[in-house]
Amino acid sequence: MTRAAFPRTRWTAAGPEAGSRDLPEETPVALVHDATTTAVMMATPADLEDFGVGFSLTEGLIAVPDEIAALEVSTGDLGADLVGIEVRMWLRQPASAALATRRRRLAGPTGCGLCGVDSLAEAVRPPRRVGEGAVAAARDIHAALAALAPAQELGRATRAAHAAGWWTRDLGLVAAREDVGRHNALDKLVGALARSEARMRTSMDDGLLALTSRVSVEMVQKAAALGAQIVVAVSAPTALAVRTADAAGITLVAVARDDGFEVFTRPDRISG
Repeated sequence: MTRAAFPRTRWTAAGPEAGSRDLPEETPVALVHDATTTAVMMATPADLEDFGVGFSLTEGLIAVPDEIAALEVSTGDLGADLVGIEVRMWLRQPASAALATRRRRLAGPTGCGLCGVDSLAEAVRPPRRVGEGAVAAARDIHAALAALAPAQELGRATRAAHAAGWWTRDLGLVAAREDVGRHNALDKLVGALARSEARMRTSMDDGLLALTSRVSVEMVQKAAALGAQIVVAVSAPTALAVRTADAAGITLVAVARDDGFEVFTRPDRISG
């Protein structure tokens, strides 16, 4: 269940009106690798296998989906009408050993005053450099956003969910995922593409990544992990996101509307 109806009173110039509104579900989801929790996210409880794989890829815990030996989703009752979900993944070697080493390094000594340096550096880690072959016309940008809109079932029903989609000129919208969290939606999309052989056969040179959210540095880092060369968003980026996109070689298009858009980095990929 991704949404639930709640009674509400709507106020307009004509006065109050009773009714109901669909609201998105938001559930704590623990991403567990080799029996140890890596992260806990508040997320929409859908496409969780995609979420687990995509998060593992964009956070650099694995390089390819096959490095996950097993994956299961377990649900538990937390009380107070709240359900908790664990996405449990077991990694193959050498990914498992690398993760164990990373955890020991990030734990670090206490009381040194510098034990958080590694984790702070991880937050602004240098992005992966993307390829060079992608190009897009202005009409492609508008077509991608137009194609993403009908795929936002949860967003249309609740007005409270983000979406991420991969679009190509030949195939149209290849895949799309939604979530209450913009990072989660992108991770789910990355996982969906990675888990589907048919969809992943499209080259990163052929398409663009469309986002319904603002562009923060984490979104650029995850887009770079996917290998997306052109990122299109409906809202504005942060300053660090622009610097990171430039470092990754990503063409960052933002504030994309029906009447135009703004290109912040690598404008040479956009024509027309």
